[in-house]
Amino acid sequence: MLHGFPQFWWTWRAQLPALAAAGFRAVAPDLRGYGASDKPPRGYDLPTAASDVAALVRALGERDAVVVGHDWGGLVAWTMAALHPRVVRRLVVVSMAHPRLLRAGLRDAAQRRALRHVLRFQLPRLPEWRLTRTDDDPVAEWLRNWAGPDWTQTADFAEAVGRYRSAARIPQAAYGSMEYFRWAGRSQVRPDGLRYARRMAAPVTAPTLQLHGDADPLVLPRTARGSGRYVAGAYEWCELPGVGHFPPEEAAAELGTAIAGWAR
Repeated sequence: MLHGFPQFWWTWRAQLPALAAAGFRAVAPDLRGYGASDKPPRGYDLPTAASDVAALVRALGERDAVVVGHDWGGLVAWTMAALHPRVVRRLVVVSMAHPRLLRAGLRDAAQRRALRHVLRFQLPRLPEWRLTRTDDDPVAEWLRNWAGPDWTQTADFAEAVGRYRSAARIPQAAYGSMEYFRWAGRSQVRPDGLRYARRMAAPVTAPTLQLHGDADPLVLPRTARGSGRYVAGAYEWCELPGVGHFPPEEAAAELGTAIAGWAR
């Protein structure tokens, strides 16, 4: 289970015990640069992140896995399924369009506005400085703006803000999280980004479940719908009513049930 931004493995705190109780071996790592993972100066592109997780599956003694990805973890999951198909037995993508569809969705003015923070993240040093300041709280702002209204009124939301704020202030974690965005933005017109886009045209053969909050203000549902055109295997699209960009926390039990059902 692969987390997104501005989070770390703790995103899956509800699903880990639920899946273990259902008889699965459940693993939720920190992506490169986040939390307790290594924070090298480079390697924050999606092909490298997908290779990281494919190697982790093998390092855990498994031949393949059901891969679940949310937000940036969803992009990594899509990439794994296309570039490392033998490692991905089944795929669950949460709150993220297929990379080629997301790229095409930027022609939509509303989707561009929803992702305008990506432009600010292209600046050197400034985003990291803001993310680690003690007198500023962008983590709470992002979570509140991107979540559905119900979760933001709970004690769980307040705890999540504290956890994610602390994780962002781990030395070099802010740099790692920003480098993913910088690669995504700058590679759009570079040879490596164009090569990645071409490689992602490969059809996903793993049976794929795509879950998306119908109130997601960040990756708009209309942008993500249609990702199934890149899936050659079984495919199912499911919208979660009243849920924003964070289903692992906003609809924790429902998501755990859906993952377990698809994994079986």
